[in-house]
Amino acid sequence: MARSPDRQGNVQEKTRTKTAKPPLFRVLLHNDDYTTMEFVIHVLENIFDKSPAEAHRVMMFVHTQGVGVCGTYTHEIAETKVDRVHDEAREAGYPLRATLEEE
Repeated sequence: MARSPDRQGNVQEKTRTKTAKPPLFRVLLHNDDYTTMEFVIHVLENIFDKSPAEAHRVMMFVHTQGVGVCGTYTHEIAETKVDRVHDEAREAGYPLRATLEEE
């Protein structure tokens, strides 16, 4: 806070408002026994803009560990990406599931 005297010599305080950063959310992919590895790589490359090598690494992590992080985003973007994953998976006939969690 900065202080400055007014005309009568009284000290006035100036307050600054701080802009809070929005909370971030992780988008997670969950392993299942039906979705192909190729489709998961497709999702990672097309929805999450991963390079082929990064998409393969994340896909293998999901496959071996059961769940993996696809990216971290603001709530609205994370929700949109989860919806896109579910829409594309449904269209392709796969039960691939994505969720989000606060970071």
